[in-house]
Amino acid sequence: MAPDPGLVRLRVSLRAVLGVSLAVTACELAGLSLPASITGGLAALLALFTVGDATVRRQVATTALLPVVGFPVLALATVLHSVPAVRDAVWLAVVFCGVYARRWGPRGHALGIFAFMTFFITQFLHAVPGQLPQLYAAVALSLAASSAVRFGAWCIERRTPPPSVPAPLGGRGLARPTTRQAFQTTAACAFAMAAGQFLSHERWYWAVGTAWWIFVNTASRGETLVRGFRRLVGTVTGIAAGLLIAVPLHGAPTPTAVIVAVCVWGIFYTAALSYSWMMFFVTVMAGLLYGLLGVLHPGLLGLRLAETAAGALGAALAVALILPVTTHAVTDRWVARAVHAVHDCTSAAARRLAGDPGADPAPPAAELEALLGRVRFALAPLVHPLNPMRARKARACQVLALLDDCARELRGLAAVAADPAASHDARLTAACRRVEATIEVLVGAVPERAVPSAAGVSGAGVPGTGVPGHDPGAEQALAHLHGLERALAALATPLRNSSTARA
Repeated sequence: MAPDPGLVRLRVSLRAVLGVSLAVTACELAGLSLPASITGGLAALLALFTVGDATVRRQVATTALLPVVGFPVLALATVLHSVPAVRDAVWLAVVFCGVYARRWGPRGHALGIFAFMTFFITQFLHAVPGQLPQLYAAVALSLAASSAVRFGAWCIERRTPPPSVPAPLGGRGLARPTTRQAFQTTAACAFAMAAGQFLSHERWYWAVGTAWWIFVNTASRGETLVRGFRRLVGTVTGIAAGLLIAVPLHGAPTPTAVIVAVCVWGIFYTAALSYSWMMFFVTVMAGLLYGLLGVLHPGLLGLRLAETAAGALGAALAVALILPVTTHAVTDRWVARAVHAVHDCTSAAARRLAGDPGADPAPPAAELEALLGRVRFALAPLVHPLNPMRARKARACQVLALLDDCARELRGLAAVAADPAASHDARLTAACRRVEATIEVLVGAVPERAVPSAAGVSGAGVPGTGVPGHDPGAEQALAHLHGLERALAALATPLRNSSTARA
């Protein structure tokens, strides 16, 4: 029920169903085996789900590189299937490299996930070297089919500008997020591997898959723990649905294919909104695929839950014991970046109203919206209903509400500044300077690039006199600046209390 501006999520989800369906159809028409067709469908799903570069050209290039990392991993996983000790060590190396590759942005992120999941799929299907030619053919056919849909028949990205994605928080050495997470994820997967094999020598890989996916798109200890909890919730509800849907079907091809298509739609439609809902659809789809393979029974779904719990426990231990990063350390930096974006937008709007046609508050306003999304994600552990620390939860909610107030005032300010009839006003200078002073109190001096020159605004108003004008456009801009100033001043209290509580 969440808003879907431009129906983007709906279109992406329907396109995914079409792309995966076309990929599986191509594999079936080519006479490939059922395991190969399942491999092809999963490869298409991964390509559509994980490739998220900013431009279509880069998305095409990343998709073309997927087999480059996938095929060698596929060969290793099948060849080492009968040598468990070496297989496990190689998979942990793939885990480390896959997470470490995230430092190279969306392309490294997508390639790392594809490499990991290629290894996972071979364990899921118990693939052996004799199946490699068919598996290679299935992956190649499926990527070609899904790409024909994504970049040809239904290229949504050419009509919809990609959203602005904030750059990740930086660091050096072990403080770099990708390096830290590479060690954490590897340790979590090693624990999950041991625990999973203790539970089952055949289905142990689900624990490893759980540990891996919990670390995708998380940055702090709290985010990882909440994600693990949500994965358990999605898995439990998905298993309940699997008992009612997948088990009675007994692998019947036609109804299974229809419900799998619904699950693919649900995975893509809910991924950006709810990890629990996404995992619900993933779990139901996994049960249906086991039904197609003829191995589904209620006990298998129960084992799936136990393996998921083992993987979540491994992730929790890893973030608590290995290079831990607190939720506050991450949220403080994201909040600081959001406040700096407020400054950039305010300064650009003031210069635009002062007569500078080259100043445009729209880009920093869009950046602020994207940063607020990241702030909400980082604060999710603190505002979670199960968080027992009520004072911290209240402060986090207050910070989110005040940042939303800032964003609302800036949207109004940007709209006024875009009106060519809006005149400049000398009072904007004082208001803008007060906003800057408040921001400096909150997060320190802003970057030099963001500070407007005095000349750019000091001449506003009646030429040569400095007397403020009273144009309606300027009055609206001042109202937004005063509202922004109040929100920023109020923001100082929860941020100061948060720092005191940590001290």
